[in-house]
Amino acid sequence: MQMDVGIRRPSTTNIGLRRHGTRLLILGTGEFAKELAQVLLAKRKPGYKVIGFLDRDPKRVGEPLVNPGIIGAYTDLFEIVERHSVTKIAICLDDRRGEMPVETLLDFKAIGIEVVEGHALYEQETGRMSIDLVKPSALIFSAGFRRRAMLMGLKRTMDCLIALLGLLVLGPLVAVVALLLKFDSPGPVFYKQTRVGRMGVPFTLWKIRSMHTAAEESGVQWAAQDDPRITRLGRWLRRWRLDELPQLINVLKGEMSLVGPRPERPAFVKKLRGAIPYYDLRHTLRPGITGWAQIKFRYGASIQDAHVKLQYDLYYLKNLSLALDFRILLKTIRVVLLGAGAR
Repeated sequence: MQMDVGIRRPSTTNIGLRRHGTRLLILGTGEFAKELAQVLLAKRKPGYKVIGFLDRDPKRVGEPLVNPGIIGAYTDLFEIVERHSVTKIAICLDDRRGEMPVETLLDFKAIGIEVVEGHALYEQETGRMSIDLVKPSALIFSAGFRRRAMLMGLKRTMDCLIALLGLLVLGPLVAVVALLLKFDSPGPVFYKQTRVGRMGVPFTLWKIRSMHTAAEESGVQWAAQDDPRITRLGRWLRRWRLDELPQLINVLKGEMSLVGPRPERPAFVKKLRGAIPYYDLRHTLRPGITGWAQIKFRYGASIQDAHVKLQYDLYYLKNLSLALDFRILLKTIRVVLLGAGAR
């Protein structure tokens, strides 16, 4: 049975006099509530202020969390909203059964105060999904992760047209790079590597070689931003992402897409799927030459980096659209033109 603590009606006069900007109250004091507050405080978004937290237990009032702390109990919701001119309430309850003050929240929502789900706000503000504290049921019943046949058909058509045009236009450039590579370091021009694709099926990914041929004599390693195994020409290739051009062939073969989660090597996948929750969800879509994680996060070279990048990948999977794909492609083109390097 749900607890009704909101028996009074909020004053519409007071609501109309609220100060400008977003004044956020967080309902809940668990790990995710604290994580959300830390993210919002770190962004220092103009006009955005985290007022504090509400907890079930009145005895915890005054306890510090992330500065601000706990400023009231659930039973104080009406008074806290009025006193602090709250304009948005984020629901971050670990267990909502018998805890959420439904009637009061409905009253506030009806008069224009935003009542939002904490995970939705986190995604909106960060562009990624918090995966450590989200329950499987939240993903199952999520409105995202849709795979409409028309959307996927248009995405595939766009992939083929752009990949074919890219190969025709950039073919001469690849020939020049191949010639320069022969003078730069011994070894083949093209480099092939096994990667994990859609539904976990391995495929052969092609790249222009940017490392010395003995780069992995000691075994499979993470590639780093300033990796000493990279050749002189390879640094330029990676900076301008020219080493990725042969993957347009992978796109035409249907093994990859222009936009999607970057494919990983089987050895890394085996390690990461055991360390990161929901990791295999990224394999439900064709991997991409570029992706949301690549334009939003730094070069990944550790399990911790892979953990953050998966949060971006899952955000992309949940919000998949042609508009988002075009946004990622335009951002990638800008990164390439500025020489910011591959990720």
